[in-house]
Amino acid sequence: MSPATSRQKVPVMVDGRQLTLTNLDKVLYPDYGFAKAEVIDYYSRVAPVLLPHLKGRPLTVKRYPNGVAGQSFFEKNASDRTPDWIRRVTLPVPGSTKNRETIDFAVVEDLPSLVYYANLAALELHVPQWRVSDDGEALPPDMLVLDLDPGAPATVVECCRVALRLREVLSADGLTARPKSSGSKGMQLYADWDRREEPSEYAKKLARALEKDDPRQVTSVMTKSARPGKVFVDWSQNNPAKTTVAPYSLRARERPTVSTPLLWEEVESCRRPQDLVFTAHDVLARVDEHGDLFGQA
Repeated sequence: MSPATSRQKVPVMVDGRQLTLTNLDKVLYPDYGFAKAEVIDYYSRVAPVLLPHLKGRPLTVKRYPNGVAGQSFFEKNASDRTPDWIRRVTLPVPGSTKNRETIDFAVVEDLPSLVYYANLAALELHVPQWRVSDDGEALPPDMLVLDLDPGAPATVVECCRVALRLREVLSADGLTARPKSSGSKGMQLYADWDRREEPSEYAKKLARALEKDDPRQVTSVMTKSARPGKVFVDWSQNNPAKTTVAPYSLRARERPTVSTPLLWEEVESCRRPQDLVFTAHDVLARVDEHGDLFGQA
């Protein structure tokens, strides 16, 4: 295809909004031949199950304008070029690395907004464990997340074993855990949060108790030297300033893998890391079969 064609701008109407799509043939996953057009198609088709998990949550995107092999950058602030019909909320950001007092976050709640960001090669979508009110005020956390990160030679197989133990502990505390792959090397457990205490403190106590019970397999500390062969239970993801990759978000790996909601049966039966690797194509088929697994507590 000629350079002129690759720069072609394509006007489209999405749910009543006029958008201009660009560079649709640009390959963003070169090892897989997955182009920007396919990224936009994936996000458009998965939108019915993805958007409820973005609703009300300030968005941080990770953009890859030249594909996963090129440079990337996180983007929190919605620029002046962001269409005025995309919802924005202005929130304080204490300790900002860019010395900002506030950031104008986008809140993606409809298909045109999602397509807009997909067209920016925003492959990864990250959100906090809290929402904003209709007036744009930050609400208390409504979600608990435990990020399970394996230290080589441990893999997601070991993460699954830890996840099953965490499921039991959470259940004993009256919380229903929902698993998803990270789309990378680990996985996460989520539970609706009832605000019984500060979620980060609860998660820290949980991680430390698990580490004390099985120090050969579990660590609750971030220090790299403490993690080889163990599963790091990252409780700090519940810090209000942090975000976690959203359910159904693509990841910037060699293949267009997705952070995929899982059946507990899949966690229980996992024997190889590839058992829990799902691409965009796989996930669309899973949604057709199961609907939104993360919408089923």
